Amino acid sequence: MPRTIAIGDIHGHLAALDGLLAAIEPAPDDTLITLGDYVDRGPDSRGVVDRLIQLGRRCRLVPLLGNHDLMMLEIRGDGQLDLLDDWLLFGGAATVASYGGDPPGDVPPEHLDFLRGCRLFHETERHLFVHANYDPDRPLAEQSTDELLWPSLRARVPRRHVSGKTAIVGHTAQKTGEVLDLGHLKCIDTYIYGDGCLTALEIDSDRIWQVDARGRVRGAAPG
Repeated sequence: MPRTIAIGDIHGHLAALDGLLAAIEPAPDDTLITLGDYVDRGPDSRGVVDRLIQLGRRCRLVPLLGNHDLMMLEIRGDGQLDLLDDWLLFGGAATVASYGGDPPGDVPPEHLDFLRGCRLFHETERHLFVHANYDPDRPLAEQSTDELLWPSLRARVPRRHVSGKTAIVGHTAQKTGEVLDLGHLKCIDTYIYGDGCLTALEIDSDRIWQVDARGRVRGAAPG
């Protein structure tokens, strides 16, 4: 039976992504929803974007845009170099190093096209997926990029969305390495760029896979 699986913030950790994919073994009819923040902080942003492009040829990939990905697009794709210093301090220096060259790095057009093609949200019959947060009173299609990509759950935890759907989000790093499960909302950013792990969640069964930064499986268990 086809599976729907969400993957939390990757942040340039290719070894972790590869380890997670090896554990999941995605089939061609599976849907993988990546919650954004593919670049910055980790050692191989370029490799992560390459792998996601390849993954989109193996299964149904639904990539969402993260705030770090947006900053890279604004600087490297749109030439907003006034944002460069902030981006470098915010984790962009690691991304520049992975691509080589002077800031903002030599980014292949295929990578920029991939990021431009990322969605701001995704919805299924019973779930909604966004990178960071949402306004519970408005349809996702009516919400701003800033609302969906930037607010931390530490500043504001939204109540259940007006649609009644369960929200699957990333962005707010859970430094315990555990999924934050509030019933109406689950956050699966588990701090891979720190000393946490990279998490995948099978939506229908609540099965969880986690790997560390070296790609070693930490466990696969029912939620």
